Amino acid sequence: MKKATISVAIALGLAALMGCNSASTTSDTTTAAEQVQAPSFSQFSDGFIDDLWQWSPTWALYSGKHVNDGYLDIPNEASRAKTLAFVETQQAKLLAFDKTALTTNELIDYELISNLLGSIKWQQERFKSWQWNPSQYNVAGGFAQIINEDFAPLDVRLKSVVERLENVPAYYAAAQANIVDPTIEHTQLAIMQNKGAFSVLSDKLKQQVSGSGLSDADKALFNQRFAKATDAINQHIEWLTQLEAKLEKEGSRSFRIGEELYEEKFAFDIQAGMSGKALFEKATADKSRVQAEMAKITHDLWSKYIDTPKPQDDNAAIKQLIDVLSVKHVKREDFVDEVRAQIPELVKFVNKKQLMTLDPSKPLVVRETPEYMRGFAGASISAPGPYEKSANTYYNVTPLDGMSDESAESYLREYNHWILQVLNIHEAIPGHYTQLVYSNESPSLVKSLFGNGAMVEGWAVYTERMMLEEGYGDFEPELWLMYYKWNLRVIANTILDYSIQVNGMTEEQALDLMMNEAFQQRAEAEGKWRRATLSQVQLTSYYSGYREIYDLREELKAAQGDDFDLKGFHEQFLSYGSAPVKYIKQLMMTK
Repeated sequence: MKKATISVAIALGLAALMGCNSASTTSDTTTAAEQVQAPSFSQFSDGFIDDLWQWSPTWALYSGKHVNDGYLDIPNEASRAKTLAFVETQQAKLLAFDKTALTTNELIDYELISNLLGSIKWQQERFKSWQWNPSQYNVAGGFAQIINEDFAPLDVRLKSVVERLENVPAYYAAAQANIVDPTIEHTQLAIMQNKGAFSVLSDKLKQQVSGSGLSDADKALFNQRFAKATDAINQHIEWLTQLEAKLEKEGSRSFRIGEELYEEKFAFDIQAGMSGKALFEKATADKSRVQAEMAKITHDLWSKYIDTPKPQDDNAAIKQLIDVLSVKHVKREDFVDEVRAQIPELVKFVNKKQLMTLDPSKPLVVRETPEYMRGFAGASISAPGPYEKSANTYYNVTPLDGMSDESAESYLREYNHWILQVLNIHEAIPGHYTQLVYSNESPSLVKSLFGNGAMVEGWAVYTERMMLEEGYGDFEPELWLMYYKWNLRVIANTILDYSIQVNGMTEEQALDLMMNEAFQQRAEAEGKWRRATLSQVQLTSYYSGYREIYDLREELKAAQGDDFDLKGFHEQFLSYGSAPVKYIKQLMMTK
């Protein structure tokens, strides 16, 4: 394992910070020398990233930086002590800087690093999900990253696989030692996703190794370690299954984290400049506004589709019209193919309208969601890090072949002809895929690597409305109605997350909100309930980031008048990487 190096300047700066001077007073000459030797902030941030990769090679692997791909950290007490030591060392380095002397760009990087370190420490010492969330223990992702990404010759990558397999048994032994008073929901997710690990550690991998250029000794070592690793996963699944049965019989910890932990997590994860409760209240007010817009469209479209009198209750009328429209959807067996077919049309529209520059050299691959990733979201993006800018970005779409006919039909009604287009805008063009390509080009690695979830999700939500405003779909009222339904889901996500985690909302109440006030299909609503029991705060990121981005755009439009350029706004906004919107606003307002 390559050792991290610390420059002489940083070492001396730390020595001074820790009070290592041999005398209580120093000469002016010594002080001047120390000032000369003190690291610049850019030196610190570069060193911080290098140290981070040494601390977590797997994080580096996901970011496209191959520091030590063959190393699998064992999540034991020693590892947690190492984590806290890393945090304390880096926090001490941060404190050496005078924030008032930093440029705006540097100050934002400072705050991002500070927030990251604080979050890591909080997760370890306060939130402690490593004790109650068994689903965070799964080795499949790192192996998949090595096997599936063509960043080095296959034999080199397989050599890393052989090395990484060594610690799998100890990894799961440590996981079992860590798990105390888990939730049954996370235990069940852990069982499902660890079963999916065999789609990575598979017979196909064994065949790849057998036919590779690895030495006979390495092949023999692989077979030995592969057998032990797969045995360890199977044993862990059996252990989890027994744990699940015990929890079902005796009861388990609640998945609800409560107001205090929720607000702490919200502050670290969202960085929105407001509390979780304040965002919840804002979303509650916005729900009524969007429902009013939907009522207007429903009034105009009613006689086109329905020949019975429109109900006096607006929500009842909206729901009835949406139900009629939602029967227009793709066949279940064509779902993934239809997603794939729509991407070129979105590219064509963005280019025609000159909404932003798209880079055709950055491939987007639509694929079926790998099995080890299923069970959380139906569609997602897996993007390369800034170190591997030319690698594939994957649009993961879960096929519907595992659903019953009833569930599949409900799901397809939710992702009907119109909403499927909005989904593809959100996930792909010009949503997540486009934003993440731009993020990788940011001159600040800090802003690219430590992306703010609210900015990332908010951008994807912002592009949905922006595309329709610019004429995508030819202002078809049906598309706008379905967009509002989709946008209402974003708003409801915030209401749902806070209500469930803090206010004790029941499953029945959650389904009523989603189905009768946000007009979602039962399959979608049930899936969202499941997601809300498995995550906290993340569901608020969509609405939080969207409102901040949209409001920033409107503020700049008002200030710049005829000089406002939409393409220029988009490209400047995206140029700062995935920083929190409040910091991007600072940068754009100072230009």
